[in-house]
Amino acid sequence: MMVFIKLMLAHLLGDFVLQPKGWVAAKETQKLKAPQLYYHALIHGALVYLLGWVGSLENWWLPALLITVLHFAIDAAKLLFQKETSKTKWFVADQFLHLASIAMVYWLCFDPLLDVTLLLQSPLLWIFITALLFLSFAASVIIRMLLRYWTKFLYDNPDDSLAMAGRYIGILERLFVFLFIVTGHWEGVGFLLAAKSVFRFGDLKEAHDRKLTEYILIGTLLSFGMAVVTGMLVQWATAVS
Repeated sequence: MMVFIKLMLAHLLGDFVLQPKGWVAAKETQKLKAPQLYYHALIHGALVYLLGWVGSLENWWLPALLITVLHFAIDAAKLLFQKETSKTKWFVADQFLHLASIAMVYWLCFDPLLDVTLLLQSPLLWIFITALLFLSFAASVIIRMLLRYWTKFLYDNPDDSLAMAGRYIGILERLFVFLFIVTGHWEGVGFLLAAKSVFRFGDLKEAHDRKLTEYILIGTLLSFGMAVVTGMLVQWATAVS
């Protein structure tokens, strides 16, 4: 585990501490012609090797080389394909791919106790993947379709940025509810529901619209209900598997 933590530390230092804003701007402007892109990748490799050397661990040259190459490839792809309107999506994808590459290097170079093949055969992994996929994307579509009849009376354009923000808020709240339930902290569900009510109180008070109040209440109860039922099903499935 200490090895993985050091790999993560090297990533955090290289991406968020030792990368000046000027480098980021230069990379976005010059793309593959920017020398800062190559300096940045080399810094990541050097950090990996340095942190491994501090702990007197052997064979750190290979993970350092792999991290350098993989980090360069991921950043290069991001610079080539991202647009001004898709920077946020590419930032998330970029960080996800970096974390995945760190995990891959960890498994390849240090032969930890965690066996990837055994992990893929674990029913718990597939139970949680299914639950998270349902609560994030599937539940959003289901709730939108169930509320579609009322949505057209409340919003002129249901697909604008505010509606998309509501979608992501719903995804996050369901994931939080799910996390609270599978970890046995039911009180967290009540806290989250109370916090959402406080944030919504001002909007509802100013709106003086009974339809909007009922619409938000139905959507909230559907969202929380799906997360609660999914969390309970996952607890049952993990108990019997």
